[in-house]
Amino acid sequence: MISNFREEATTTAGGLGVGNKGPKSPQGQHRNLLREGTGNFGFLSVFSRFSKEVMASDPKVYVFEEVAKHNNVKDCWLIINGKVYDVTPFMDDHPGGDEVLQSSVGKDATDEFEDIGHSDSAREMMDKYYIGEIDMATVPLKRVYLAQNKADYNPDKTPLTIKIFQFLVPLLILGLAFGVRYYIKEK
Repeated sequence: MISNFREEATTTAGGLGVGNKGPKSPQGQHRNLLREGTGNFGFLSVFSRFSKEVMASDPKVYVFEEVAKHNNVKDCWLIINGKVYDVTPFMDDHPGGDEVLQSSVGKDATDEFEDIGHSDSAREMMDKYYIGEIDMATVPLKRVYLAQNKADYNPDKTPLTIKIFQFLVPLLILGLAFGVRYYIKEK
């Protein structure tokens, strides 16, 4: 098949042919990328730049259950502002101690993070621990705490002796108060 695109090529010192009139075809665009490199190893710099751009533009998306599994001192992930951070290397260096970070695992820690009022340098440091985004649809709205099973208080099932004490104890205290007052007044 004959191509309608025309590309002139030159040979560099390294023997790599690149177009000199700019990309006129999709193949020319790839050749244009190769200009950024030098010699035969130019593809390395292009590859590293390309991989950084792909990683920055397409972060990994985690579900809440996966992030919640990382909840101990040796493996600690936090969710802050919809982003996931692996703060395991920072556990020993955190000014509030590792307990503060541990108390924020398994939930959206945005409120706790914002309430503290972290400095700009602390916010910049977070980029170092960023590992991806959280699928907010999988994050529970609130952490649900279930109360321990307790016997419900039912006043109809209270034994008779307890009812009598509930009535007599306040009367005994009141009688004791009057007795002490009367005794002190006579002296």
